[in-house]
Amino acid sequence: MSKKHIPEIMAPAGDKNAFLAAVAAGADAIYVGLKHFSARMQAQNFSISELAQLASLGRDRGTKTYVAMNTLVKPQDVESAGRLIDRLQQNVKPYALIVQDLAMLTLAKQAGYTGELHLSTLANVSHPAGLEVARKLGANRVVLPRELNLDEVKLMADACPKDLDLEIFVHGALCHCVSGRCYWSSYLGGKSGLRGRCVQPCRRLYTRGKEQPERLFSCSDLSLDVLTKPLLSMDRVAAWKIEGRKKGPHYVFYTVKAYQMLRDNPQDAQAKKTAMELLDQALGRPSSHSLFLPQRPFQPIQPKEETSSGRLIGEIRRDQKKLYFEPREQLETGDLVRVGYEDQPGHRTIPIRRRVPKRGRMDIPFSRKHTGPPLPTGTKVFLVDRREPELVKQIRELEKELDFFPAPEMKESTFTPTWPKAAPRTRNKGKSRGKSSPRTEAVSLFRQPPRGKTWDRPAFWLERSVLGKVAGKDTARAQWWLPPVIWPDEDKKYRSLIKEAVRKGAREFVLNAPWQAAYFEDRKNAVLTAGPFCNTANKLALDVLRSLGFSSAIINPELPLEDLQGLAQNPPLPLGFVIKGMWPFGISRFLADAVPFDEAIKSPMNEVAFVRKYGQNNWIFPGWEVDLTKEARTLERLGFKTFVTMLEPWPRNVPRPTRTSEFNWRLKLL
Repeated sequence: MSKKHIPEIMAPAGDKNAFLAAVAAGADAIYVGLKHFSARMQAQNFSISELAQLASLGRDRGTKTYVAMNTLVKPQDVESAGRLIDRLQQNVKPYALIVQDLAMLTLAKQAGYTGELHLSTLANVSHPAGLEVARKLGANRVVLPRELNLDEVKLMADACPKDLDLEIFVHGALCHCVSGRCYWSSYLGGKSGLRGRCVQPCRRLYTRGKEQPERLFSCSDLSLDVLTKPLLSMDRVAAWKIEGRKKGPHYVFYTVKAYQMLRDNPQDAQAKKTAMELLDQALGRPSSHSLFLPQRPFQPIQPKEETSSGRLIGEIRRDQKKLYFEPREQLETGDLVRVGYEDQPGHRTIPIRRRVPKRGRMDIPFSRKHTGPPLPTGTKVFLVDRREPELVKQIRELEKELDFFPAPEMKESTFTPTWPKAAPRTRNKGKSRGKSSPRTEAVSLFRQPPRGKTWDRPAFWLERSVLGKVAGKDTARAQWWLPPVIWPDEDKKYRSLIKEAVRKGAREFVLNAPWQAAYFEDRKNAVLTAGPFCNTANKLALDVLRSLGFSSAIINPELPLEDLQGLAQNPPLPLGFVIKGMWPFGISRFLADAVPFDEAIKSPMNEVAFVRKYGQNNWIFPGWEVDLTKEARTLERLGFKTFVTMLEPWPRNVPRPTRTSEFNWRLKLL
């Protein structure tokens, strides 16, 4: 280990007490969210005046404050996002902003922000070649996907430019789907994970065939604990991140202390043992090393095991009309317990008003607010937060110190963004048939070359098995789509495939992450289109794509009409839209052994899904397609030029759908 390389321990904070607990624990950095533009909107989050005081206290103690503004920026949000960055710069002076949307990089520059810019894991920089593109766009750090194993982290670290750092999650919740590639919550009700509103449908019970309902997609937490030692030799891995902005101060304090021990005493067996004991007390979900050890990967989804947050401490019993439980450990005044699972009707969190001894009786108080069905006996009870007197004392003492750091006088921002130039309005030169007008183009995206003639322009996912089957003239006519996620060991594969496709006459490529532009730096004749998985939602993001060499962009169907209207007003690139087909719930690298491919899986609301594997990724599809073809004329009037249908072979064992989805067309995307 280099003497100079000491990765910082990054603590989460969703409220003031959690922030102060992180300071008390000696965290090197704390990442927080504001009331807006945070990908954890369920956390309490901070006002600017409150954060200004806390950040000043942190600086005094040597702790950096990072602000997560890592949501998708809708067209009407661009100005308010810029003003918020301006106010942060004036009043808080955070060490870094953590961003997902490309527009945030531009807004930070325009607003005169002087701190660092970190690309969130939601930005999905998942392969080594993409790191140089991130650096060119002004990023100082990239947060790596949680699905990487140790060898893949090393590949990323070895390829990392000298003036770019990497950050890795070492502890906390795992999403089932890859960050930035999950539309599950949005597809089922307009609450977008890209906007920080995910309702976690992956945590629910699902049924396969005639089996009992199980949590088939609910992951255990990630805990790298003693496996962090090899990271100490990777100089580019500058930060160990603890997930948990919805967690309490107890969790924050204990996890920070544990990873400090593991970082500072990598050879000390007793320190490792103590760190593991601290993590055991942190009250997270049951945890695993997930995929981190390539020679011994662990499946983080075990449907028959407990995956609820908090520590199981009892089950509800009934004594005549009263409900109670007998805790398996002593409960202190101020502790919080949750009765029931997070998705269970009637679940609630209860503060402990007085000490309850181990195996003592804790009556569950009646609540007038509780109008749902009564909780049945056997309902599980979880300890979700503690209030140890010593930690409470430290937090209160730090709270008093805030008086020495008064909030600055807040000034309203007068920031106005500089908008990009609009793309010239040109007539589309592509052929079109069927329902599309002469000025638009219809594209059908296939997994395999279709039999017979196709009237639409063909498009194919770029795989060697497909490339070899497409005739030369069709190779040149087709679009070639790169996958939404490319993993570190696939860089060479896709460079080789692109080279082969170009040699066969391929000209237009649809890239599904901005970072994939790295593959075309020496191919100036290639026509690049930003695919729908780039999650582009505003004109500033489109302008960044233009600077990377993209000549058009296809917008994904998650955006409602009102956002598409804003996006289409003088855009810097010509626009296309996914108007029909099999849009996925999400893309995952995980899959429980109990989940079969191409079989119907049903949610508690009888929503059907199925899973299909392509390469290293599992695509989770809804059992019904999105269909906005009747809105084509509206989109044409807005100026959209290309309309894509995403085709997917229908699995034999999944019932044919009797409905389609308008996705969020008529909703207001939260």
